Amino acid sequence: MMNFHIMTLFPEMVTDGLNTSILKRAIDKNLISIDAVQIRDYTLDKHNKVDDYTYGGGAGMLMQAQPVYDCAMDIQKKILEKGRNKSRVVFVTPRGFTFNQKMAQDFSKEEDLIFLCGHYEGIDERVLEEIVTDYVSIGDYVLTGGELPAMVMIDAISRLVPGVLNNSESSETESFSDGLLEYPQYTRPETWHDKTVPAILLSGHHANVEKWRLEQSLIQTQKFRPDMYEKWMELHPVVEKKKRRRKKKIPLDL
Repeated sequence: MMNFHIMTLFPEMVTDGLNTSILKRAIDKNLISIDAVQIRDYTLDKHNKVDDYTYGGGAGMLMQAQPVYDCAMDIQKKILEKGRNKSRVVFVTPRGFTFNQKMAQDFSKEEDLIFLCGHYEGIDERVLEEIVTDYVSIGDYVLTGGELPAMVMIDAISRLVPGVLNNSESSETESFSDGLLEYPQYTRPETWHDKTVPAILLSGHHANVEKWRLEQSLIQTQKFRPDMYEKWMELHPVVEKKKRRRKKKIPLDL
């Protein structure tokens, strides 16, 4: 079972967003658990404040170290009391390493993960130095809080937990799983808006279908993510040689 613990000022935002669809079924099957923990519950301030002015000046307020630290320590204590290992703490921040499928696979091997969601102008650096193990970003832009990025990562990680997806092949054939974007897919009807399903998909010839799918993945990746395409080609020099010999944009016969 994979246990997600989200430290947040807006727990309802997290639970409402994650308690649907595939993740809801995974929760019902006890494959994953979602625990949104209110940081404000750990403040010592009689007015329930968790923020204060930034030393050195500047706009906005900063989340204080004490409530964040006490919240994290309480979660870790409960994890240890259940006989599990101390959890990694993921701080959702634009300064972190960019989240990708490889990172999702790495995180999915953990039994517990704690996500720390910041707000205002951020969090006191001293507590980050004490509790955070992983600094992670979902892209080069700024959001109002860490909840949405945390939810994105939890969704991606959960899909890799055994049993969450009905079809075991689904997570293996999706975009990024092999370094390429996913190929186009089609369903009934066979003709729609005068557009027909590619004949090869109706042929029943599985080997040819697989070749076509790889070709299309390469085409999609070269078009939309040339950086990924170049990296994939560097790792598959035989494919590159055949590509040059055949003088085709993408090889069919691999």
